Amino acid sequence: MALLNVTLPWNVSLDLNHSYFKSNLPELEDTQPTGKNWPALFILAIIFFTVAGNILVIMAVSIESKLHNATNYFLCSLAVADMLVGFLVMPASLISILYNHSWPLPELLCPMWIFLDVLFSTASIMHLCAISLDRYIGIRNPIKYSRGNTLRKTMIKIISVWTISIVLSLPIPVLGFQDKQKVFVNGTCTLNEPRFVLVGSSVAFFVPLVIMVVCYYLTLRDLQRHSASFPQESKSHSKRSSVQTSDTSLLNSKSSTNKSAQGPRGQGRRGMIQALNNEQRASKVLGIVFFLFLVMWCPFFITNVLIAVCQDNCSEHLYNLIHFFVWVGYISSGVNPLIYTLFNEIYRQAFARYLRCKYHEDVPFNYIHKCCVNNFECISIIKNTWHVYCSMPLNGNIDMQVNKLHISVF
Repeated sequence: MALLNVTLPWNVSLDLNHSYFKSNLPELEDTQPTGKNWPALFILAIIFFTVAGNILVIMAVSIESKLHNATNYFLCSLAVADMLVGFLVMPASLISILYNHSWPLPELLCPMWIFLDVLFSTASIMHLCAISLDRYIGIRNPIKYSRGNTLRKTMIKIISVWTISIVLSLPIPVLGFQDKQKVFVNGTCTLNEPRFVLVGSSVAFFVPLVIMVVCYYLTLRDLQRHSASFPQESKSHSKRSSVQTSDTSLLNSKSSTNKSAQGPRGQGRRGMIQALNNEQRASKVLGIVFFLFLVMWCPFFITNVLIAVCQDNCSEHLYNLIHFFVWVGYISSGVNPLIYTLFNEIYRQAFARYLRCKYHEDVPFNYIHKCCVNNFECISIIKNTWHVYCSMPLNGNIDMQVNKLHISVF
């Protein structure tokens, strides 16, 4: 330390270079700023995009009528779990990283944080497992599935998924509150119960993983068998399916189903081909979701099991790896909205509108003219929005269906 003289008003010079001060005052270099913490800034960006992206997914499924089906309801519930990971789990993990993986928060929060961490990761794999099972049943028995697949039954399935996840995760806070050594290792907040880690990892990850992979394989096999029934028509129809889907999705889903069921034989065949193509495209998107989830979470669970098996004989590298792999798993919570944006036009258009604070779909004027030119009832402007009411005949019958379209003026 350099010599520092302080001259007081009474002409007394105080030498701070004395050995006492040298040994008891902290070094100035230790308190200097160390520069920007770029990893922490990167993690903050991950947290922000995870929360914001999953909020957009929840909004899209809630607002867009085209997304009101069983699979998207499951994806919405999955988005809730992923959003809570970004909102509750990631920030505490970031704080732990900033303190060199020690736990600076109150000790009582540690078992609750581990509980939420395990709960949401378990809920994610259970949602994907339920989606794969639900889609396989729908492909296997489409008529029976469509009749019994009500909103109430879908909600019961989603509640069951969350209930199973809570039951599997609930022993963690019980163990932690009874004995803090079960959730602390050298000041680090981590689960320290090898038997629970082994059983929990098997029941909450590896068993659902096998079910999910098997169901997804069987679903793809059945879709290929169905497409082999009319390969030529399916290929030619797939080129037009994206345009047709964007038009017909504005109609009522029940009327579309009745139209394919009650119409001529050729019309029902075309509807079946279109439904098959839609299922194939949806299976590809869900396949990407499944694959990325497994790739991003498998390293953590494998490493976690290895640590539980070897316990005190584990290499130090395993502990370093698991800190890295857990964040790879966390990042998977923010990946799904990106996948929907890249591969699903409905989600992409909805996200773009929500970012512009537009929550109703902009219906093209040529479509308005097409559907309303014959039976045009009224147009009224209320709060910068045109409320267009038009009637369209269904299947050439006398019965009419009234459709209300909201078109933003600006």
